[in-house]
Amino acid sequence: MLDFTPDSDAGTDGDGKRLRDFDMLVLGSGPAGQRAAIQAAKLGKRTAVVEQRSVVGGVCINTGTIPSKTLREAALHLSGYRERNIYGASYSVKRDITMADLLFRTDYVIRNEIDITNHRLTRNGVTVISAKASFIDPNTVRLNYFDGRGQRDVTASKIVIAVGTETTRDPHIPFDGQHIFTSDDILSIAEMPRTLAIVGGGVIGLEYATIFASLGVRVQVIDKRRRLLDFVDSEIIDSLVYQMRQNRAIMRLGEEVSGVDLEDGPRGKRVHIELASGKRVPADKALYSIGRTGATAGLNLASAGLDADDRGRIKVDDCYRTAVPHIYAVGDVIGFPSLASTSMEQGRLATCDAFGKEAHTVATLFPYGIYTIPEISVVGKNGAELTRENIPYEVGKAFYREIARGKIIGDNTGMLKMFVHSETRKLLGVAIIGEGAAELVHTSQAVMAHEGTIDYFIDTVFNYPTLAECYKVAAFDALNRLE
Repeated sequence: MLDFTPDSDAGTDGDGKRLRDFDMLVLGSGPAGQRAAIQAAKLGKRTAVVEQRSVVGGVCINTGTIPSKTLREAALHLSGYRERNIYGASYSVKRDITMADLLFRTDYVIRNEIDITNHRLTRNGVTVISAKASFIDPNTVRLNYFDGRGQRDVTASKIVIAVGTETTRDPHIPFDGQHIFTSDDILSIAEMPRTLAIVGGGVIGLEYATIFASLGVRVQVIDKRRRLLDFVDSEIIDSLVYQMRQNRAIMRLGEEVSGVDLEDGPRGKRVHIELASGKRVPADKALYSIGRTGATAGLNLASAGLDADDRGRIKVDDCYRTAVPHIYAVGDVIGFPSLASTSMEQGRLATCDAFGKEAHTVATLFPYGIYTIPEISVVGKNGAELTRENIPYEVGKAFYREIARGKIIGDNTGMLKMFVHSETRKLLGVAIIGEGAAELVHTSQAVMAHEGTIDYFIDTVFNYPTLAECYKVAAFDALNRLE
């Protein structure tokens, strides 16, 4: 992090008024903040990023996206999970996998990403300030340093709030970081559990559920909803749940937690979860994953003329402007979809709007990647949405087991499903479950961005053998149904 002293010689404008310290001040150095700051710097603006951690990257690099995806890859490799369809259920690269084994790769990737982020900000001329920020007025932010250097006030013409989120913690739950913990605590767990209860079946909860299940941990997922991830096609979710159950995961859907206790037992402490239905779920450890809350509590938003909802989220318009026109908010702090990819684009668009630079994106075609095991990715509309909107459609499917590449990599359960307009044959949406889904989905994203039809896939030659062949097989399947 760089030190910063407000520029007393910042100069004046044509009317003799003192200029602001910065043209843009970004609060938070996660994906949204990084992209907003770098875009401003590329427009020739004096830009600074304020980060309250000792390192840049925010939750994404340090406790969220990067650690969880790296942990997933380490689990897949060490457990031999990908090769079990070929070499048998007992195959593994390493026996008795420990948390230290998993974190070895994770620590390496985190250090590398922090270094890359620092380099990216530095080479673009962005000032990085390590401090906790709070508003004094709509254009002034107070910086409270952590190293005893006190506080300083800085001013900016434009401000972007990209502080991200923190795990939502029920005050009645006895969190200890080892037996009862949130996703932010995963990297500090000392021992691999034999049994794990996960409260909350959202994206984060399901990702960790499938990671630990692939390692042989007996997982139970508890969620009061009967339908998980309702923004994903129901057939894809049904397939995920089926495969989780094949890995001995127990899905307790439609169940509400009434209490969580940590008790001493003959083999150490154990977690006991009481359900409203009267059931009692014991486990070595419990991951509490009931969502995330915007990290806005310490920003003193009222002094800037802003407020947040009961989950700490800030309301914005289509250009990511808040109720105060020169203050923007982007990333997880504004709510759904709360993905690193969408947050980056929001940061870029907010900066372009702030400085009058024209920018375009296809917001309806943001892809969603869910790194469960197996992987899921979707783009466009699903069947339920098309039905609600009275859009006539047909589906086309391709199964990995029908594709040579699927057999080669040992994925017999993957599927690509496309939604096609019944009259125009335009591609309306795609949902994929299986190895490489988050990479594969971008082909359909490009076709939809240009309002393409399934004829593109029928007429295109794909490399052989590749998973991309699924598009041709699914397109022919849809064509057969249409005709």
